[in-house]
Amino acid sequence: MEKKQIIPFLQGLYFIITGIWPLVHIESFLYVTGPKTDIWLVKTVGLLILPYSILCFYAACIPKRRPVIALVNMMCCFGLAGVDLYYYLRNVISWVYLIDFALETAFFIYWIFYLFNSKRAL
Repeated sequence: MEKKQIIPFLQGLYFIITGIWPLVHIESFLYVTGPKTDIWLVKTVGLLILPYSILCFYAACIPKRRPVIALVNMMCCFGLAGVDLYYYLRNVISWVYLIDFALETAFFIYWIFYLFNSKRAL
């Protein structure tokens, strides 16, 4: 694996872990992230994260950079980071979500560089 492919691979791994975790063991997920009112929503978000992991793994495996992959991942990271920060600042979610905020922000920055270092694929 080339150096430029490590971050998408790590993001894919992170999304697989955080997506599957609430589905397979909700008790430990709630222990780490704090109590939740709507468990169905936690599991839904977990399921929605999984396709992004596939996209990240795809980006890590293909040699040619695709701008659309960067744009989709940027939107995902921006949305997740925004939700983390917004609800943390309103004391709705635990401080542990600031870790997710930091990771999503780092991934977002990576995708900006990926996008601007990509040649147009027409």
